[in-house]
Amino acid sequence: MWLSLYGSRLVTMAAINGHSPAGGCLLSLACDYRVMAEGKFTIGLNETQLDLVAPFWLRQTMVDVIGYRQAEMALMIGALYTSDKALQLGLVDKLVPIEDVQTIAEEEVKNWLKIPDQARAITKMASRKPLLDELRKRKQEDIQTFRDETTRESVQMSIQQYLEKLKAK
Repeated sequence: MWLSLYGSRLVTMAAINGHSPAGGCLLSLACDYRVMAEGKFTIGLNETQLDLVAPFWLRQTMVDVIGYRQAEMALMIGALYTSDKALQLGLVDKLVPIEDVQTIAEEEVKNWLKIPDQARAITKMASRKPLLDELRKRKQEDIQTFRDETTRESVQMSIQQYLEKLKAK
């Protein structure tokens, strides 16, 4: 799914109306523009907190979005950022009241659709082509690595503890 979203020639917009750890952040990073609810919500790639290593394509996407040093630190510690900090880093593009997230994202799509489609799409695909090509080349290896990593006992224990912690909230 990420490959299709990231590799889409269409305008893609993330409307983030709550917490967005791990997979939620992953999906939003694949989009062209990210609108997030302001407030006490967090976003980030917290995989290392679960004893997981983000795959190469996700690490590279994070680097492309927020820069090498910020991505390196965020990935090493599994950082979850407040919406304000995420905006400051460039992890999200706009903060709005939660009740306006969908409407503002739809307005942003309309603005993006005013841009000549061919030029926008060619620019997007040229920017994303190196990572897309590498991921397609390494897709089977990536799937195998993900399976091996997620089935490790320590990872399963970390995920279980994380889920229990969430239930207790």
